[in-house]
Amino acid sequence: MQQQQQTGNQQIMPQPPQVLTVKDELYLKDMLSWNLLAAKKANFFAEQCQDPEIQQSLQHTCAMHERHYHKFQQLLDHHATSANQMN
Repeated sequence: MQQQQQTGNQQIMPQPPQVLTVKDELYLKDMLSWNLLAAKKANFFAEQCQDPEIQQSLQHTCAMHERHYHKFQQLLDHHATSANQMN
């Protein structure tokens, strides 16, 4: 069984679980969509923005959502690869 750390009332897992449920996979796909949409919106508004400081902040926001998108995509790809190897 995995070791879990206690932080107040919350438990933190050092590693994600090896098995994803269908519900987990659907939630990750939703997260992909949300982050892609947020990145697109931040990029659009950065292009429209006249203030360089706000534009830079929006560009950083876009990059952050892109990183999150790619991380979720990696998790889903890893899960698909692992599932295919089990079959």
